[in-house]
Amino acid sequence: MRVQSYYLHLCLAVSAVALLIWSGIAPYDRATWAAEVLPAAIGWGLLAATYRRFRFTTLSYVLAWWFGLILVFGGHWTYPRVPVGVWVKDLLGLSRNHYDRFGHFFQGLTPAILARELLLRTSPLRPGKWLFFLCLCVALAVSAMYEFVEWWGALATGGAAESFLAWQGDPWDTQWDLFLAGCGAAVGQVLLGRRHTRAVEELLTAPAGQPTGRARPVAP
Repeated sequence: MRVQSYYLHLCLAVSAVALLIWSGIAPYDRATWAAEVLPAAIGWGLLAATYRRFRFTTLSYVLAWWFGLILVFGGHWTYPRVPVGVWVKDLLGLSRNHYDRFGHFFQGLTPAILARELLLRTSPLRPGKWLFFLCLCVALAVSAMYEFVEWWGALATGGAAESFLAWQGDPWDTQWDLFLAGCGAAVGQVLLGRRHTRAVEELLTAPAGQPTGRARPVAP
């Protein structure tokens, strides 16, 4: 692996830990913070734990870091109160803070790219319609599972779950979340697919002795 890539991965890891610590300092609501930040902590932890055995491309790590960042900010302030979302809401005269919908877009995009890399490197699939479709399905499944978790959390905590759910009075919030996750998965694959394929190819053809997972070329 290139030295530059290693130090970039290290910077992402260190900044992720720093962001997790920062987010836990006087969050708006401690229960909401725990619920929102836990997926980021688990995801980042899994990527760190598997780094030597199955090293993803830098593109995948950057996307995972970015999506975790969205969750961390949402956990610290709660989604309806994230400052940048409030600023956009006031600037454009919107009826709600759309930061959570921005997050759900990347909730689809990031799992789709991670699933794409796993399938390219561990299955006979190649770039094409079936890979696109299966990654889209994975992203939608992840988003649906998250909606289940929100539902169960609401049942467990009652009215206290409003900050976690971030409905902001929209009865179609769940449908919007799933739709935007699907959009993120589709747009991400269209815009980043070729670049991601090249990155996987470079990783799999690295010099022998580097822990890069299944080392086989990926046909374009």
